[in-house]
Amino acid sequence: MKALAVFSGGLDSMLAVELIKAQGIDVLGLFFETPFFSSAKARKSAELLCMQLKVIDITDLHLEVVKNPKHGYGGNMNPCIDCHILMIKEAGARLGEENASFIITGEVLGQRPMSQNRKALRAIAKESGYPALVLRPLSAKLLPMTTPESKGWVRREELMGLSGRGRKPQMELAKRFGIKDYPSPAGGCLLTDPVFSRRLKDLLSSDPHPERREIELLRVGRHFRLNSTTKLVIGRNKRENDAILSFSTSNDLVLKTVSIPGPTALVSGDASPDAEKLALDVTASYSDAKVGEIAQIKSSKQDIEKVFEVKVADKNQFKPLMIQ
Repeated sequence: MKALAVFSGGLDSMLAVELIKAQGIDVLGLFFETPFFSSAKARKSAELLCMQLKVIDITDLHLEVVKNPKHGYGGNMNPCIDCHILMIKEAGARLGEENASFIITGEVLGQRPMSQNRKALRAIAKESGYPALVLRPLSAKLLPMTTPESKGWVRREELMGLSGRGRKPQMELAKRFGIKDYPSPAGGCLLTDPVFSRRLKDLLSSDPHPERREIELLRVGRHFRLNSTTKLVIGRNKRENDAILSFSTSNDLVLKTVSIPGPTALVSGDASPDAEKLALDVTASYSDAKVGEIAQIKSSKQDIEKVFEVKVADKNQFKPLMIQ
């Protein structure tokens, strides 16, 4: 017998796996990756459990869900219910090829009021297309019986009946399984972050079909909307300057200070002369030059380089352009 675990790498998903493994069932972890959540935590947790993990990129499918979630958003741009439906649907589609019989998740009844209440859990299982094959080991005793339980694949009496937001029962269960190293319960989804969400909303408003690199660029730097078709991203330190440069393409305008230390900046979209001048002014204001001084800034695009002398303005006047 084999189960597929929709595995986040958090303590709850680790415990769900251990509860099923304790019944002699083989478990394969699946992590569905997008630019909004990395597999790093899941890889580490899977290694601690000695569990095989497959990382599957679902960026294109997930982005469509993010743009138009049937069940709406959480606090920001996180479509948690629709996201879980998509992941379980993708896991279910792999049951045959992985020779697995059912799906498990680490969801706990009532832990997240909007996405883990009874109605939401029922909708997630039903709309995934595998309603009777989705088992939540941590709350199974409080939920309707699933096929794995009714057919005796899993012993229901050895599963849990956890509910609510408290973590003490999970911590005690972790001790029972000898799990000492596990991540904090803080979520790793960037869509729950208000600043990232505003940046994503701005990006989608100007381009409904952004490239992956444009989404990943949202994680770094200061972002400015210069006009409806032009955006500026300015690095805050060397790491971000390097990241911005790595995300640039030949179609982007890259700005760097020449005469004094300063940021790397990227202008994407329609870099008209007016937009370019504004981008130069904003970039100069975030350099080490003082207000009123002249900063030399080099612009590069498609192997064409120019150097501009820019009088440094007070950066505060550009704050209304910042996406924050």
